[in-house]
Amino acid sequence: MIALHWTIRIHGLVQPRLMTHLPPTVSHSIADIKALIHRESRRVTSYDVAVVAGVSQSAVSRCFKPGASVSKATFAKVMKAATDLDYTPNAAARSLNTRRSNLVALVVSNLVTLHSPELLAELSRQFALRGMRILLFSHARETDIGQTLSEVWQHQVDGVVVAARMSERHVSEFERRQLPFVLFNRNLRDISVNAIVCDQVGAARTMAARLAAAGHRRFAMIDGPPESMVAQERKRGVSERLAELGLAPPLIVVGNHDYASGARSLHDIIDRLGYIPDAIICGNDAMAIGCLDTARHELGIDVPGQLSITGFDGIAPAAWLSYNLTTLRQPVRQMAQATADMLTNLIGADGTCPERRVFSANIIEGATARLGPA
Repeated sequence: MIALHWTIRIHGLVQPRLMTHLPPTVSHSIADIKALIHRESRRVTSYDVAVVAGVSQSAVSRCFKPGASVSKATFAKVMKAATDLDYTPNAAARSLNTRRSNLVALVVSNLVTLHSPELLAELSRQFALRGMRILLFSHARETDIGQTLSEVWQHQVDGVVVAARMSERHVSEFERRQLPFVLFNRNLRDISVNAIVCDQVGAARTMAARLAAAGHRRFAMIDGPPESMVAQERKRGVSERLAELGLAPPLIVVGNHDYASGARSLHDIIDRLGYIPDAIICGNDAMAIGCLDTARHELGIDVPGQLSITGFDGIAPAAWLSYNLTTLRQPVRQMAQATADMLTNLIGADGTCPERRVFSANIIEGATARLGPA
């Protein structure tokens, strides 16, 4: 028989001490350990797996750590023992040993979670490839980030991805807590921080120029919420480029980055102008789709013959045959990969200089706008 003496308890975790020799056969070891686990009314531990597999406890840990070095033979023995014992690694126990939770907080607005599921899925996938998991923290408006961060502080996360507007005070709090973070698709004007961004201004300028090159002269824009930094950058890019081309500034109507505000804003634009403009540039795809449906199915407007409509982001529904939206697609996969790389490198690092990586959006020509040459 194998005798295990369970004496040390740390934060509810039981650490075993082997008191006698191992049993002569693996089958006996499994039976004996299962019986002991049942008597102790506890979970299977990595120590149990190590005894059955005939390896060290650290070897078991390496087998369940992505990217760790372990031989095929050892891995096979450990996996068989784990299967026989119905073992599942304990993340809390592992964090006590490594002082890492392998958890990353993702701070976003509700609109991001609703209209950008591709981004959430890709960030989750990229961090999972690195052995980490995401905790999602969402808020109604970007300006609500203070309350959201107070919730983040209550969790033992290794780092944070922030897709919301931050202030100098928020950055200082991260520094005080020595918690690494990466700002996603947002800019801070007077502070250098680690950030992954798409060139919103440049992309908006490109769309305005392509529309103007096709002969559009009367522009309108459905803008995003005033607190959205991304929306303000896109609006600035459109306005600056049209001014440089000697065209009148666009009529700007404020939307809410959702389908309903896109539909409503088309009525507002026509009512205020007294006519249908040549082109409407929408601050995101959800508003563009709402605008497009209203133009075609409610007002009977020929799109793109009578009115060009464009979006921004390149979300999946924009590519559906019923829409085939002309839009600007952000390289979500590359940006998510760069975010995961940057944050994992920051975790545990000391004294690194802030880095800002900029990506460019690509025009998806679609079928809802007449575009001139690039």
